Amino acid sequence: MATNAKERLLSAAERLFYEEGIRAVGIERILSESGVGRASFYRHFPSKDDVVVEVLRRRDGMWRAWLDGRIEASERGPEELPLALFDGLAERFAAADFRGCAFINTMVETADPESPAHHVAAEHKEKVIARLDALLTDGGYHDHETLARQLALLGDGAIVTALREGTTEAALRARAVATVLLSTADRAAEPAEAR
Repeated sequence: MATNAKERLLSAAERLFYEEGIRAVGIERILSESGVGRASFYRHFPSKDDVVVEVLRRRDGMWRAWLDGRIEASERGPEELPLALFDGLAERFAAADFRGCAFINTMVETADPESPAHHVAAEHKEKVIARLDALLTDGGYHDHETLARQLALLGDGAIVTALREGTTEAALRARAVATVLLSTADRAAEPAEAR
């Protein structure tokens, strides 16, 4: 039953943090929404900060699995596969529960770059960049490290813009800019995947 209580705590906290913000949600609210008692909460988590970190780690795994699913489902060739990020973002922006990026939101709310939550959020962004870098390497791009960071920047900008505008258009505009970046980047004659 302990695992069930922990799962209920994490599910409630994740939903509340994403919908309302980390600072706006206290332990009492998490307990109320999860139906878990205070003693059980403290058996699983020493503090709210520990819940935040666990929620972010969990969300990181789910988000990157979601991205991998979008990449695997894409019909794009290896040289265009990094654009699957923007195809996925357009899909995500259309969701009724879209509230921006949980990791960007966390970095803004915590503001302290030394906090554990900020570290987990920054690590997530670096993992996304690493995934883009691998796709760009497979696509035969020479300056794949720089391109990966540029595409991640476009993705983050699209997320914030989609939140502000309330439409999917930001993903389409970011994908158009990313397409230009990729089309002008130096590439090997054959993508690494084809060799």
